[in-house]
Amino acid sequence: MELGIDITKEMIPVVPAVHFTCGGIMTDLTGKTDIGNLYAIGECAFTGLHGANRLASNSLLECLVISQASVKHILQQKSGKEAPVLPQWDESLVSNNDEEIIIAHNWDELRRAMWDYVGIVRTNKRLERALNRINLLRAEINEYYSNFKLSADLIELRNLVLNAELIVQSARRRHESRGLHFSRDYPHTNKDIKNTILCHNRDLLIES
Repeated sequence: MELGIDITKEMIPVVPAVHFTCGGIMTDLTGKTDIGNLYAIGECAFTGLHGANRLASNSLLECLVISQASVKHILQQKSGKEAPVLPQWDESLVSNNDEEIIIAHNWDELRRAMWDYVGIVRTNKRLERALNRINLLRAEINEYYSNFKLSADLIELRNLVLNAELIVQSARRRHESRGLHFSRDYPHTNKDIKNTILCHNRDLLIES
């Protein structure tokens, strides 16, 4: 009633919040992406069942439906090709990971850099600083990756740095404010809506 809505006489107006239309990894209804043998399921996916929706309760439903469809699709694939033989991992070329604190520190540093410089409100300067830190972290992580035994945390950290770089590069290319992306340098929304879908066969140049 304080908001001028009398639910005894009219419907409660419901609109989607911006967070629920963030999109995700585009798939078909079998969870298949445009990259061969890569499937996406759950909250990371944009299956089309709920639009470009990242709402967790919907993703739970999509996990049940799309995961079953993905399994059926994968089992039906008969390429006739044998999987390539991968060379055996030579652990003599790397040493034991006795500096795991570095992984934890880099993980925390990346998280803080993204939070501080690549939040909802962004500026060109903040994005530039974020990219500088990401490049430094990537160099450290790659050096660590090349010299120590692999671990799940190290592989995930390597993937996180790559995703962080893609986010920052995409933000730098957007010269407008739209949805969750607000730039103090470009506070207005462009009249012409451009495609924001990234595909692996399109030109998304990563600046080093």
